[in-house]
Amino acid sequence: MKLLIIGGVAAGATAAARARRLDEKADVTLLERGPYVSYANCGLPYFISRDIEQRNKLLLQTPEGFDRRYRVKVRVDTEALELDRAARRVKVKSRGLEEWLPYDKLLLAQGGSPIRPPLPGADQPHVFTLWTVPDMDRLHTFIEETKPEHAVVVGGGFIGLEMAEALHARKVKTTVVELAPSVLGVMDREFGRQVQGELERHHVGVVTGVGLASIGKDEVVLSDGRRLPAQLVLLSVGVRPELTLAKAAGLTLGPSGALAVDEHLRTSDEHIWAAGDMVEVLHRVSGKRVRIPLAGPANRQGRIAASNMLGAPVRYRGASGTSVVKVFEATAAMTGLSERAARDAGFDLGVAVIHKDHHASYYPGGRELSLKLIYEKKTQRLLGAEAFGHAGVEKRIDVLATALHGKMTLEDLTELDLAYAPPFSSANDPINLVAFVGQNDVTGYAPLVTADAALAELKSETPPVLLDVRSSKEFSAGHLPGALHVPIDDLRARLAEIPKGRRVLVHCRSGFRAHLAVRTLLAEGFTDVANITGGWVSLALAG
Repeated sequence: MKLLIIGGVAAGATAAARARRLDEKADVTLLERGPYVSYANCGLPYFISRDIEQRNKLLLQTPEGFDRRYRVKVRVDTEALELDRAARRVKVKSRGLEEWLPYDKLLLAQGGSPIRPPLPGADQPHVFTLWTVPDMDRLHTFIEETKPEHAVVVGGGFIGLEMAEALHARKVKTTVVELAPSVLGVMDREFGRQVQGELERHHVGVVTGVGLASIGKDEVVLSDGRRLPAQLVLLSVGVRPELTLAKAAGLTLGPSGALAVDEHLRTSDEHIWAAGDMVEVLHRVSGKRVRIPLAGPANRQGRIAASNMLGAPVRYRGASGTSVVKVFEATAAMTGLSERAARDAGFDLGVAVIHKDHHASYYPGGRELSLKLIYEKKTQRLLGAEAFGHAGVEKRIDVLATALHGKMTLEDLTELDLAYAPPFSSANDPINLVAFVGQNDVTGYAPLVTADAALAELKSETPPVLLDVRSSKEFSAGHLPGALHVPIDDLRARLAEIPKGRRVLVHCRSGFRAHLAVRTLLAEGFTDVANITGGWVSLALAG
């Protein structure tokens, strides 16, 4: 059995090792276009920041090491040029020489490549992308030798944010430029704004809603005419799947534009499988075929593809897009669908938001955690979750990713028996609490409205009453125009001030006092009342 694997990083390297464990006799060859195989590309920004000081820590295997441990023939600096499906062979080029390599079964694991927009000046030596070890080496050397004073990171996604922090750590004054209305566009806008606040607190500039027009020697020109100093420019505007070989060979592409594969990761050719960033997969929540270019799914796909190639059938059931990013001292993370994505997918959804200490409020050192659940109203099924904070973020998102995998509901989440001690959580974990809030919404016990929806209602021709139940001190520090201020402890005595024939939207700082107010109003005969989920904190982020 001749197994040929094209692509030697996440999916490809994992597949090669798995293939050997399954079949000691198989002839396994791994091709990699670059000079390194099986390296930690997710760690590249942390070498630039110097959090990782030893470069060799990122090189997980060498061709020689692969051969010694797995008896896998690894050929680096080898590019696949042509795929002859009929003859089951691949033309490759290495050190200027071309040859055909035969295969019985082929795995394409070529990943993706960073998009390099055709901007004037984008080909200059101080303009970089970060995707491979050589990219990292060039960027590191440039910083060491030229000591740039200013940098512009174009794109506020995961790599852009990590690189903004890395350049800041190297004493380079950095600005992130993002074309979308907020950074971290995969998450809802309020989380992008919290990430932006964290960047700005650390003196990293953020410009949103604007693109780049051109790149000069010492500056960039934005699409609105503004100029920013930049002796270093990092392009991080997205990744496209590497499909040159697959397209030329006539393999079927999917609706997302990536390579189509079945549940066993087999392509439209029965002898060819594919895995990693170049394929589209089933989104476990939306049910749509999408691209999810993340390292975790790529590694799992490589393992599953190798199993299927060697006759050990394993289904790949898709991914939920669970992801996390460190931004200085803060963490942002998500799983499943954002609110925006769930609406676009056509779900009749509900949203519950809390802002609460990540552990018991009476224990020292608590940090506020923003946690958002997106759920289907009819079934109470969890659709997605997002979080931001300075402690406890990834813990909650990992629990909720597991809940998504198990198709759990709000009721299931309210009953989760999670570990509790004051330094780690509260008796009702934030996950339990936000599920309580969502369940109160779908049952009608305490209806919710999102901050965005509330602001839209307030601008309508028939605006609702906005009831602010915070303290007088909180109200004086800032409030929305036209708000009726009745502190929660005075509400029962001042019910006559609230018009009964109109819709009433209630808010406090983060939600709990407003919940109490909603229950009181409903008990007193008010019929159209809703709590603005997330309260003043979410209103400030939405406004």
